[in-house]
Amino acid sequence: MKMNRRDFLKSAATAGAAIALPTFIPARALGRDGAVAPSERINLGAIGIGNRGSYDLGCFLEEIDVQFTTICDVKESRRQAVKQRADEKYGNKDCVMIRDYHELLALDSIDAVLIATGPNWHCLMSTSAAKAGKDVYCEKPCTKNIVESIKLAQIFRRTGRVFQAGTQRRSLPNFGFAMDLARNGKLGKLQSVHAHPAGLGTHTSGWEPADPEPPKEEIDWDLYLGPAAWRPFNKRTAASAFGFEKGGGLVGGGCLEWGSHCVDLCQYANNADNTSCVEYEPKDGQLHAIYPNGVKLVIRNDGWLPLGSCPVRFEGETGWVETGDNGDIIASSQELLGGQRPKIGGYPANFHIRNFLDCVRSRASTRANADAACHSHITCHAANISLFLNRKLKFDPVKNDFPGDEEANRLRSEALREPWRIV
Repeated sequence: MKMNRRDFLKSAATAGAAIALPTFIPARALGRDGAVAPSERINLGAIGIGNRGSYDLGCFLEEIDVQFTTICDVKESRRQAVKQRADEKYGNKDCVMIRDYHELLALDSIDAVLIATGPNWHCLMSTSAAKAGKDVYCEKPCTKNIVESIKLAQIFRRTGRVFQAGTQRRSLPNFGFAMDLARNGKLGKLQSVHAHPAGLGTHTSGWEPADPEPPKEEIDWDLYLGPAAWRPFNKRTAASAFGFEKGGGLVGGGCLEWGSHCVDLCQYANNADNTSCVEYEPKDGQLHAIYPNGVKLVIRNDGWLPLGSCPVRFEGETGWVETGDNGDIIASSQELLGGQRPKIGGYPANFHIRNFLDCVRSRASTRANADAACHSHITCHAANISLFLNRKLKFDPVKNDFPGDEEANRLRSEALREPWRIV
């Protein structure tokens, strides 16, 4: 079709005007107005979101640079509940539900994962995520035994992924202040560190009576058990807020539950993140251990100041300090405490999760990285073995074994159920 000069100029002017009109792009899409551009957000997936995981997820959802995209759980009711929560927050229907964690780890869109399953899964899922190129925030206890602890550290070193153990007290101001007093020599030469275990009993994982097993889509019992020893389906076990191996598997117990917090704080206070104790002995209802530098670790239930749950105490030649979950700090002298500081009671995970996200961006090491978690968990596992055998044990923190002690060394690991492997 022919076009004369006038029509051509008219068409060109109209097109030019259209091109000249400014395109409106919301400030939030550009990362302004206090928002983070979509391309700069950390895409998060979550695996095993029950009571504790739900709290952790809430902390992640508060961070403006996080986009939660995928929920993986063996229970349909949990998948639906988390999807509803995410969709309501973002005002869409985009949250993806997955039953098998392999499918989540295969998603290239996922940058990081929150793992809050039962402890039977923690190490295997964390290491699988690292090998799939994901950064990991994992609830504690992170491992079930000494060998798992070693493999956790090795695989995260090998893959270069970021790991944060859910020992969030490392990031709380009152614990940080107390640990710094010990680390920086303000208490004089450190002599002993004290941890509250919330129980020093040990146990092996038992079986509950068998109940009719629900359809796999409703609860995938095989995936719930994962690498743990098989046992029949039981409604009470499946509904447990903590899982059936909360204390850590073969010889678990309170020492690994609270201990993975309190012993972890003692390790850091003693500048011992790269080692574990060399001697363990049950004594007078307590567990006494010795670090390579001679500092004594005392794991005890009683004799604490009224400072809330999860207390720790650090004693040096010239002073001592004690703190707990109520946020208060008591020391041998007011001079150690200095001026007033803001008090944060309870044990919120927000600071710890923020540290993890910052390290995902910077690729720096987190406060509770895989190596630190490895050694603090080894100390707890070795203490549990000493309690289980009810005798004094020597431990080599370089070879990570009990020299010449066949009985104790057999408890360093346990067989995983087929076909699961940690390699």
